[in-house]
Parts: sequence; C-alpha cells; structure tokens
Amino acid sequence: MRMKSKWGKNGKKRSVADNASATAFIAWRIAQDALLDLEEEQYQTDSLSQRMDVIVEFVIFLAHLADRITYERMSPEEREEFVVTMVKHLARTHQASMEEIDGVKDYKEGFINLVNERMSDYADMPYEDGEPSFLMKRYLGSKVQAVMGENFNKWIETQVLEINAPNAIQHLNKAINDLYKPAF
Repeated sequence: MRMKSKWGKNGKKRSVADNASATAFIAWRIAQDALLDLEEEQYQTDSLSQRMDVIVEFVIFLAHLADRITYERMSPEEREEFVVTMVKHLARTHQASMEEIDGVKDYKEGFINLVNERMSDYADMPYEDGEPSFLMKRYLGSKVQAVMGENFNKWIETQVLEINAPNAIQHLNKAINDLYKPAF
C-alpha cells in the first residue's frame, strides 16, 4: 500500500490537530486496505454496511495504537487533543460514508460510543516495547470475525491476527514517524 505520510518541505511546524487529522486519514486508508485484503483472500462481505463495520473495527484499533504510540512523544494535554481530534475526524468520515450507504441520519453518536467501548477494552491489554500484545491483535480479530458473517468465519480471526493487524501496525508506525519528522 502506498500513501503519502510526510508533510511538504516548506518548514512549517504542524500542530497536534494537523497531525491528528492526517493520522486519522491514514488510519482510514489502512483500514480500507485491510478490508480489501480480506476480500481478496475470499472472505465474503454481504453488504456495504458490513464492510463499513470491518473498517470501523480497524480504525478504532488504529486510533488506540496511535494513542499508545504518541504516549511518550506528547504531554498529556497534547495527547488528549491528538486523540480527540483524530476520533472526531474519523467520526466525520464514518458519518459521510454511512450517509452514502444507509441515508442521512446521525451515525456519529453510535460511532463515538463504540470507540469509547473499544478504547476501554484495549486500554486493559498489554502494550510493550512499542508493540500491541497478542491479546490486542486477537481481540481485533475476534471483533472483525463477529461482523464478517458465516463464510470461513473460523479463519478470519487468524487472518487478522497474523497478517492484517501486523500490516496495519507497520503502516501506522511508519505514518506517525513520518508525520513527526522535521521537514528538513
């Protein structure tokens, strides 16, 4: 997967909100790529809503990882701004996508509630040496498995755990490192 994850070389210092919005955009793209990879591996989705549910599980996982990755780079206030801005950006993207799928109504509240629930769950899981634990990746796999449906259902968790989650983690780490590199 190729995507731009570096700021231009104009020397302008980017705000926490700028980096959070860019990270949210990148996380959404990573999640879309994970969904496409699942489908290429013949894991069936039956509707656009189901596809969106898979993307949502991945973006929440990635938002939590972004929070963990930035823990040592930011003050508590900056980190809070980063996570809140990132989740708001993701909620807007989810809202726009769902309006195209299921019509105009409020999807943000449900999305935010799910983010809070999953973030709380992930917060109780180990994250050591800059890496999410097996438990975190397995939890993501179980949540994707729950929304994917019956076809090949027992293998989805393993696919996510062993292939999709590591790929997503690698791309997110690279993106955050690139975004926080000085322009020169």
